Amino acid sequence: MLLRIRSRDGLERVAIDNPNAATISDLRSSIESQLRVPVQSQTLSTNQNLLLAKTPSDAARFTDMLNPHAPLSSLNLAHGSIVYLAYEGERNVPGRPAAFSPAGSFGKKMTMDDLIAKQMRVGRQENPNCELVSFDRDAANGFQQYVNETLAFAIKRGGFMYGVVTEESTVEVNFIYEPPQEGSEEVLTLLRDPEEEKLVDAIAMGLGMRKVGFIFTQTVSQDKKDYTMSNREVLQAAELHAEGGIKEWVTALVKLEVNEDGGADVHFEAFQMSDTCVKLFKEGWFETEIGADDDPKLSKMKKDVVVGVKDTKEVDNDFFLVVVKIVDHQGPLSSSFPVENRITSVTLRALKNHLDRARNLPFVKRISDFHLLLLISKYFDINSDVPTITEYVLQQKPIPEGYQLIIESLANAS
Repeated sequence: MLLRIRSRDGLERVAIDNPNAATISDLRSSIESQLRVPVQSQTLSTNQNLLLAKTPSDAARFTDMLNPHAPLSSLNLAHGSIVYLAYEGERNVPGRPAAFSPAGSFGKKMTMDDLIAKQMRVGRQENPNCELVSFDRDAANGFQQYVNETLAFAIKRGGFMYGVVTEESTVEVNFIYEPPQEGSEEVLTLLRDPEEEKLVDAIAMGLGMRKVGFIFTQTVSQDKKDYTMSNREVLQAAELHAEGGIKEWVTALVKLEVNEDGGADVHFEAFQMSDTCVKLFKEGWFETEIGADDDPKLSKMKKDVVVGVKDTKEVDNDFFLVVVKIVDHQGPLSSSFPVENRITSVTLRALKNHLDRARNLPFVKRISDFHLLLLISKYFDINSDVPTITEYVLQQKPIPEGYQLIIESLANAS
């Protein structure tokens, strides 16, 4: 019997001998021998929310596979079933190259090739790791409309993009989550709420999606500056790209541009931060303190890097940007519900108004909006109810009457 094991490293397979008699202990031993994760480091569960656990204590709450003597058949595990695995520490993932050991350690001779290899070279990356990014039209329009009509591009605004990465390395953005934040003309400060982000990630996972990028706006005053992205924006984008954990991560930029008639058009651009940029950030090369007199089109390094044939501590930001093509699509969700963490707070009254407006639609269609799901998920259990509700939305199947009654009662309580 083959079981599929999903962990932070992706989806892998484990073969189980004698499946009719196999126990959880046997599964743990198979994971250790075949995937190289020690038994004592493993936390297993049939609940996908295990992968949202941020700490070992969070993971310890998943106890459905704690009994080592329980037979796999008692958990309804059969050929092809998925088991979720969390573990501490690092491992060599089968099929991936072993960690690189740098040459030139003390006591070893260094060749000229070794010396060249130790230099950090910065050049333009010709091809992105993401073939193109496609935006859900309603989600993209809802974001730009707010910054254009309400904020008038006077202060910066940002959000995390969620969707899917296809086998062709295309990113499809289906909704945008806007975390608590403060914006000024030059600086965007994200006041991130870990508990709310856990809900967002749980909703996304239930919908078969994940975090795929970051979107932000430039202000009208920035349009007069001679750069594509400022040093602050590069630093923030590199940090979030590194945190994102996928090579296809996209950074999108929204700004006003003067058209041929002298009017202003909203313009979207998409980039990836180059592999070198992300590497520099992860290894701590960037100067993170930015002075008032620093040139915004240059990023400062703590040590010299090689740009062309020149050693320098200042790099033109454009060297870090890899252009990504943009298209659009009509995604599976609507985007008509009020958006979280904006000037006007979202209340249960908005839920009632939304449900009343869409009363002629099937109930599952009425709640197929990420921003609505985020509001109601705060009244449900993240480990059981949220995955169940989002599964029905994903499959577009009728919502069970019990959940429908609770959601309608929340709306009527406003």
